[in-house]
Amino acid sequence: MNELKVTLTKNKKAKPDMKNVQFGKVFTDHMFVMEYDAEKGWYDPRIEEFHNFSICPGSAVLHYGSEIFEGMKAYRTSNGEINLFRPSENFKRMNKSATRMTLPNIDEDFALETLKKLVDIDRDWVPKEEGTSLYIRPFMFANDESISVAPISKAEFAIIMSPVANYSKNGLSPQKILIEDSDVRAVRGGTGEVKCGGNYGGAHRAELKAEEKGYNQVLWLDGVERKYIEEVGCMNVMFKIAGKVVTPELTGSILPGITRKSVLHILKDKNIHCEETKISKDDLIKAVKNNTLEEAFGCGTAAVISPIGHLFLDGVDYEINNNKIGDVSQMLYDTIVGIQRGNIEDKYKWILKV
Repeated sequence: MNELKVTLTKNKKAKPDMKNVQFGKVFTDHMFVMEYDAEKGWYDPRIEEFHNFSICPGSAVLHYGSEIFEGMKAYRTSNGEINLFRPSENFKRMNKSATRMTLPNIDEDFALETLKKLVDIDRDWVPKEEGTSLYIRPFMFANDESISVAPISKAEFAIIMSPVANYSKNGLSPQKILIEDSDVRAVRGGTGEVKCGGNYGGAHRAELKAEEKGYNQVLWLDGVERKYIEEVGCMNVMFKIAGKVVTPELTGSILPGITRKSVLHILKDKNIHCEETKISKDDLIKAVKNNTLEEAFGCGTAAVISPIGHLFLDGVDYEINNNKIGDVSQMLYDTIVGIQRGNIEDKYKWILKV
C-alpha cells in the first residue's frame, strides 16, 4: 500500500449552528479515500477535500447493494481534548461485514491511524456544546464497472465526518415504540449481523407506518417465528425484568453493537445481573401486565441510551415505568457519556485520544 497522502483544502466551510444542525446533513472540510483492485490490493490512500464521487452507472454497488459502513463518534472534553470511543472495535466489525459481503478487508491498524489523522486535521469541527459530537462514517462499496453478477474486483473505502447534536430530538425522553408484526428486519443466515445498507433501506416502510400512528420507532421480531424480540429501530434493545437486565442473544440476525457490548460490560462490573437470551413478545407483554417490566431501552452509537416508555401491540398501548427513564438506563447513559467526554475515569481503557 502507498503512503498516506494529505492535501489540505483552501476552501474551508463555515461551521454550522449546533442548535439547528440536522443529523448527518453537514460534512467537514476533509475526507479519506482509497481504492482497491484485486491485482494491486488497496492503493492510493489519501486525505483530501470533501467531494462527490464520480462512478459508472454500471457500478456494482448501484445494482447489487455491495456496500458496508460503520458509525462512531469523536467527543470534545472540557479541557479541549478529542476522544474516540472504542474505534478499533468498529474496524474489527467492519472487516467481519466485509467478509460476509465479499468485500476486501482493510488493515485495521492503518485505518485507525488514518482516522486519528483525519480527525486531527478537522478537529475544529468537533463541537463543544453539550450533547454534541462529531459523527464518523467509514464506508466501503464495490465499484466494478459491470452489471455482471461476478466476484468483486474493485472497491472504494472512505471516511466522512459530520458534526451532530443529539440523535433524538427529545433527548432522553422515553420513546413510543410499535411492535412490528408484519415486516421483518433480517433472518438468521442473512445479513442481519452485518452493517450494510440493505438492512436499513428495507426497514423504512415499517418505520413510516409507526410514525403515521404516532410512534417513534419499531420493535423488530425474528423473521422465522415472528415472536422473538430482536432490535428496536437501528439499535440493540434491553429490558429490565424483575431486577434482571435481559437482551436478545446474538444468533446471526442481530447486529453485535459496540454500545451493547459496552453496556453489558458495565452491568457486569457493577454486579447488575444481565443475560443474553431469547425474549418473546408474549413474555414481554406479560411482564408489562404483571408490573415486572421495570425498564426498556435501546442502545447504539447515535443515541447511546434511548429509553422506551410505551409499547404498542394488537391495538393496545402499554406504558413502561410510568413513561419515565429508569435508574439503570440513566446510570448507563451517564457512565458511557461520562467516559466519552472525559468526565469519568476510563477504567475500561475504551478511549483513544487524538
